[in-house]
Amino acid sequence: MTNTLFTPLLVQPKLESLPAEFTYPFYYEPHPICREAVAQLQQELTTMPDFNQAEAEGKMLGVLVVRAKSGEIGYLQAFSGQMALKNTRFVPALFDINAKNSFFHSGQVELNRLNHTIEALNANPNIKTLERLQGKKQQEADSEIEAIRQKNIQGRKVRKAKRTSCITAYSASDYQGLLTDLAKQSVTEKNELKSLQAKWQGEITSIGQKLSVLLDEIGALKRKRKQLSLQLQHCLFKQYAFLNAKGESKPLLSLFEQAGREMPAAGTGDCAGPKLLQYAYLNKMVPLAMAEFWCGKSPKSEIRQHGQFYGACQGKCKPILSHMIEGLNVEPNPLLNNRGKDKQLEYVYQDDVMCVINKPAGLLSVPGKEIEDSVYSRLAQQFPDASGPLIVHRLDMSTSGLIVIALNKRSHKKLQEQFIQRTVSKRYVALLDGELSLNEGLIDLPLRVDLEDRPRQLVCYEYGRAAQTKWQTVERLQNQTRVHFYPITGRTHQLRVHSAHISGLGIPIIGDDLYGNTADRLCLHAETLTLNHPTTNAKMMFKSDADF
Repeated sequence: MTNTLFTPLLVQPKLESLPAEFTYPFYYEPHPICREAVAQLQQELTTMPDFNQAEAEGKMLGVLVVRAKSGEIGYLQAFSGQMALKNTRFVPALFDINAKNSFFHSGQVELNRLNHTIEALNANPNIKTLERLQGKKQQEADSEIEAIRQKNIQGRKVRKAKRTSCITAYSASDYQGLLTDLAKQSVTEKNELKSLQAKWQGEITSIGQKLSVLLDEIGALKRKRKQLSLQLQHCLFKQYAFLNAKGESKPLLSLFEQAGREMPAAGTGDCAGPKLLQYAYLNKMVPLAMAEFWCGKSPKSEIRQHGQFYGACQGKCKPILSHMIEGLNVEPNPLLNNRGKDKQLEYVYQDDVMCVINKPAGLLSVPGKEIEDSVYSRLAQQFPDASGPLIVHRLDMSTSGLIVIALNKRSHKKLQEQFIQRTVSKRYVALLDGELSLNEGLIDLPLRVDLEDRPRQLVCYEYGRAAQTKWQTVERLQNQTRVHFYPITGRTHQLRVHSAHISGLGIPIIGDDLYGNTADRLCLHAETLTLNHPTTNAKMMFKSDADF
């Protein structure tokens, strides 16, 4: 391979300005040399007419600053995924799924054929006709059967009344005869109901059998499609193997197996980061720094803003990139740094059964996988005799503010019930990274975790959990806005996503390193908390001012 994709930086940097360590790809602040490369690339993109469509749809792009064999400093550029572009300035995929002579292309042809067949079968008007008829017959059956049931219920009441009223008025033999007649009436009514149920069941079953013939064919084709798709993906993944700085190559499936991960998701191996490093290693270039950024229109689910930098995804890229950066002098993972270790808890209120603390930004609410220090661990030491789980609710590590703590099991139960029943009132104050024109409103965007990039959250109307936030503008500053958030629900990252998402406020909170830009801290603070005392039931309101 040649180095035709290497683009020299317009101004060659001095030795002392080069990065001392390679970028930790999953969480980073772009090195100035990467920002320079991105600016140069963005200028180049304006001259690429065949990239317009990709830009309009939105795409993750990446740059890798490298030292070429000649000693010259420049960069490589790549996009995540695969696109059939005439432009050859981007680093190619490890396996070209668009090649017409590949097994993947022939497999896609077969999948497309199955898709067309399934679509055609689904369009059969007889399916809709039978479904409507089945629904209509079921409604008629339910109505008629319910009428008979009500009639029978009334009949039972009449018979019961007769048995009661006639027990003294009738002779023993006459009363026995009455009971026999009433029993026969009961049997007749039951048989009438059974006969009606059988009649309707027969009609509905007959329709269902006709419908099943059509649907079973579609189901069989869908199962065939799923199996073929899995086989195709597995064969595709077997084509991928990745180098590291030591010259070691490992297959993609082996990397995921070593990481204890399941079958990789579709598109794994085609993200910008792995493609860039692979090309650099193959062409004997030395990686110096890397950055990925979004280009184009924001997607509907994820928070991706044009020109914003983002870390590599955890789901698809972590097993691959963790291997590929071996042998490089890599920046330490900043998430392993306990940013709250030198910060103290402020006790706002305390009695025998509960306390309210002001959590500093950077301190975990509960112990994490790598960091033990947290509100819980500190309180467990402070209150060794406390019973129960202590923690009633949580705040994100980066969020500061009020947390109520239960010092016994009964108080924990009483306080938790208030959170479950949503009788606790909370107000957050936040500083947004932009000017907000509106004054107040309600954000209703359901959320779920991004399975491919935890702990990021997605807006998802199909599988997301309900998430509502009331908000109010407090103050407009130069290029900033102070707002109050009143969360109705309490989903993970709810306020951060509702603020940053294009369908929310469309402006991230200052310091939001997941959904916006990094800063000294996340400017989000749980300012007020109102609840009932777990023992006295007295209404209590607590307030703690933000330090921003």
